[in-house]
Amino acid sequence: MASLVRTLPRAHSASSRRLLCQSHRISPVLAFSSNWNHVQKRTQATVAESGPAVTATNRAEATLKRFWKTVGIEKRDNGHLVTLDKRPLKTPSGKHLLLPKEKRLAAILVAGEWDNQDTLLKQHSLPMTSLTSRAIDALGDEETRKQVRAQLLKYLETDTICFHQTEPQTIVDLQAQHWNPLLDWVQSEFSVQISTSNSFFRPVHPEETFKKFDEVMQKFDPWEMAAMERAVYTSKSFIIALALIKRQITAEQAAQASHVEVNSQIEKWGEVEDSHDVDYHDVRRQLASAAVLSSNL
Repeated sequence: MASLVRTLPRAHSASSRRLLCQSHRISPVLAFSSNWNHVQKRTQATVAESGPAVTATNRAEATLKRFWKTVGIEKRDNGHLVTLDKRPLKTPSGKHLLLPKEKRLAAILVAGEWDNQDTLLKQHSLPMTSLTSRAIDALGDEETRKQVRAQLLKYLETDTICFHQTEPQTIVDLQAQHWNPLLDWVQSEFSVQISTSNSFFRPVHPEETFKKFDEVMQKFDPWEMAAMERAVYTSKSFIIALALIKRQITAEQAAQASHVEVNSQIEKWGEVEDSHDVDYHDVRRQLASAAVLSSNL
């Protein structure tokens, strides 16, 4: 039987500092055989007594306990369907968690997340599942997409990389290393003007810039839209997220760009245990999931 190996690192694992998010060509850390019809069996955990849930996802969230023995991936409807005990895994709204055939890596990682659960469900370790469900459940609807685009464009008004400091030299150097190339790229690539500020006053971008980026996002498919949404919320930057989705930067580079100020503070004052280290892993976990879903691997 093919063995499904752990895909995403645990939040406090030292080894997880070298996540799969080093590039968009992420090497799957999930080991698998060529035959996905065979799946690994595990000891079934006891289910807490509660009313029946509509889907396996909802049931797991309600009980916080593992109730499935096997996890697999089936080819169905010209795509990849993740299964629990040979039954389709469903999104919170009840739709099959079915990914297109060109997103095999995303399907593998979703399956790995569920196989990686032991007795108790760890919701923070299901980033691919939640992101994929978001794309399937919500971002095929044009009205929802319009609302999401408007919300994401608000982040451009206060984009992290548009606020520059002139001291100390540590942060000036980090800004030049991680932010300036992105500002040059986004203005050149999309023929837009991006304003920056070195004061408390918010930089004002031309209205044409917002219109252009709205047009860019209108062309995103549901997978790219879900990935863009997560990347913006994680990095607090529209520009960093756009560069990630457009494969201009890797997930690791996006994480470094979003943490310029934090890294400057760490360099001066040191790392705060159970704060900076946890955030370090979580940011990379979220950005890596967005990178995978937006790519065709």
